[in-house]
Amino acid sequence: MSNVPAELRYAKSHEWVKLNADGTAVVGISDYAQSSLGDITYVQVPAVGTVLAAGVGFGVVESVKAASDVYAPVAGTVAEVNAVLESAPETVNQDPYGAGWMIKLGGVNPADAAALLDATGYTASIA
Repeated sequence: MSNVPAELRYAKSHEWVKLNADGTAVVGISDYAQSSLGDITYVQVPAVGTVLAAGVGFGVVESVKAASDVYAPVAGTVAEVNAVLESAPETVNQDPYGAGWMIKLGGVNPADAAALLDATGYTASIA
C-alpha cells in the first residue's frame, strides 16, 4: 500500500500539496505516482516566476516506463524549484514527500488546497 501522509492534500492526478505557515505551498507527486512510474530518470519543472492555474501542467516526469505530465493542484506563482532534481531525479522515488518535492508556490489560496482530497479520499481513489 502507498504511503499517504494525513497532513497533505491530494489531486486526483496524483500531486500533493502542503501549505506552509508563511503562505507558500510545496508541491510534488505522490508515493503512488512515483511507484507507478518506476525509476525516474528526468524531472522538468517551470522557471521561478511562472504563474500557474490549478489543473494546468507545469512539468514532466520521465521514467524507464513512461513520461507523465505533472499538474498544479492549486493556483500560484512558482517561488522556488527543487534544483536537486536536475542532477538527481531519483530523489522523487526515494523521498516523494520530503527531499523529492518539485516546486514551491506563492500566492496560494488556502481554500483551494482545502478543496482537494484528504488522505482518506486519496487512498480511496487509488484503491
